[in-house]
Amino acid sequence: MQSTPSGSSHPMKSTPDENQSEDAALPVTPALTWLQEFVPRRFLSNGHLQTIAGNFLPREFNLPPAESLYVEVDAATRSQVLCHCHWQPEEVRSRRLTVVLVHGLEGSSSSQYVIGNAGRAWAAGCNIVRMNMRNCGGNDHLSPTLYHSGLSGDVGAVVEHVVAQHGLSAVAIIGYSMGGNLVLKLAGERGLGIPQLKAVVGVSPAMDLAASAAAMHLPPNRVYEWRFLLALLKRFRHKASLFPQIYSLDRLSGVRSLWDFDERVTAYYSGFESAADYYYRAASSRVVEGIAVPTLVLHSLDDPFIRMLPETRAALLANPNVTLVETEHGGHCAFLAPAEGYDGYWAEKTLLGFLLETCDIQNEAL
Repeated sequence: MQSTPSGSSHPMKSTPDENQSEDAALPVTPALTWLQEFVPRRFLSNGHLQTIAGNFLPREFNLPPAESLYVEVDAATRSQVLCHCHWQPEEVRSRRLTVVLVHGLEGSSSSQYVIGNAGRAWAAGCNIVRMNMRNCGGNDHLSPTLYHSGLSGDVGAVVEHVVAQHGLSAVAIIGYSMGGNLVLKLAGERGLGIPQLKAVVGVSPAMDLAASAAAMHLPPNRVYEWRFLLALLKRFRHKASLFPQIYSLDRLSGVRSLWDFDERVTAYYSGFESAADYYYRAASSRVVEGIAVPTLVLHSLDDPFIRMLPETRAALLANPNVTLVETEHGGHCAFLAPAEGYDGYWAEKTLLGFLLETCDIQNEAL
């Protein structure tokens, strides 16, 4: 595993690939107490196998019933998102770390990685906010707009709402894949503009959208592309049935890839000139230098379709507030390790260790 804490390199085991910059080997820094080497689970050293297993392996979760929270994220369109919250007792709530979790493309607040992180952080004494992006989680009716990778302001609106509602002193946000791009983009745009925001985590973040969309269209990844595309087409048809005065199914003509969908639908209805313009303006890689709070980025070098460009890696390394951890294996959002002493969900264990140490929150009930 190659990890790059605090803008420098801490190699445990490094295997460069075509996406890895040649000058990534910088002075070694001390090991981090919350960071252990990632070793893939037996028979899962392939990125595709990790990705598939991470999505479909059954899991057991232990969370109390959720409280539903609707947050207006866009006053102009009256767009709302639905969050599912798990609050610690009121007498300690404001002092506990609140973790806001953001899912990936066509995921929801019920995605298994969202629930997995929620259960872990809840057991550690944190408040939990599981956020649905616009239209996700069966809530297309809550917004006349589409959702896309540039709506980082929605995450900020949720953070500011729960802070005001509960007088929270410390918030951390975690995003997976598309959600990782959103939370990193928010961090880069806002800097220190949200005083209660103490830490940010992006897992397999889609920071370079154009490169990742191109990788998704490669023959080995077409099965992933079609899975996402079919879900997006189904959602758009439903959206058009709810808001026929806004959306036309004619826009779906000729859509055969995610790039086609973003060109014909996302860009057209979301104020971008083209898919290329959308990918550029929505990419968190453009604002990495603005990240001013402690931030962890977990990226696997064998992720089938997320690509991190050399200039993005260099920008992350150059920012002293960012800890970049790259592993040889792990697939997309999976990072399944042997279940020895814990359940083997290495990314979840690692990021929680980072948050608890970084935020230094005293969970007095533990």
